[in-house]
Amino acid sequence: MRPEEYNAWYATPRGAWIGSNEYRLLVRLLEPRPGDTLLDVGCGTGYFTRSFAADRSCTRVSGADIDLGALRYGSQRSARAETYVCADARTLPFADRSVDLVISVTALCFIKEERAALAEMLRVARRRVALGLLNRHSLLYLEKGRGDGKDACRGAHWHTPKEAPALFTGLPVGKPRLATAVFLPHASSLARLVEPCLQDLGAEWGSFIAVTADTRNNSHG
Repeated sequence: MRPEEYNAWYATPRGAWIGSNEYRLLVRLLEPRPGDTLLDVGCGTGYFTRSFAADRSCTRVSGADIDLGALRYGSQRSARAETYVCADARTLPFADRSVDLVISVTALCFIKEERAALAEMLRVARRRVALGLLNRHSLLYLEKGRGDGKDACRGAHWHTPKEAPALFTGLPVGKPRLATAVFLPHASSLARLVEPCLQDLGAEWGSFIAVTADTRNNSHG
């Protein structure tokens, strides 16, 4: 999928609703503090990078991706509140503990060496890491995930709510926290009505899994 097609999806009613729900869940679990810095690994065209920069919850926001075309597209739409760098998630060009918060939204779904990439994110993170993953136990999987997948989900690995926190096993973190969002992915009136209720109940069959963990130095667990 071309960068302009991928980015345009977020401007559709369905894409805007899904993107905003995913973003709000990440913010809720990350709990950014005034003055925090944030790195978005596998940022693609920069939807979440720009979202964090726009609400000014962090003072410095950077996006990293290996796809030069996506980065170029994202930087052209930047409000100059964020920066972009071409980088492989498995070898990030950042110093140890140089960023307060690190996020990665669905990028690990397309990286075979997902543990190596996650270890790099934890090396760079000073306080907390948040992963956004595709949920195999969801209605969206039935629509987009079966076989080799469809559209932007083609070739993606879909994690289960059990697999997601297990990604952190053996790594220097506290106990991971997990929540899901986008339970009815067609963004109908019913979907909008039940979404906050299902999130409050802690249901785990939302299309989007968000799992966070504190770095060991910041962990109380």
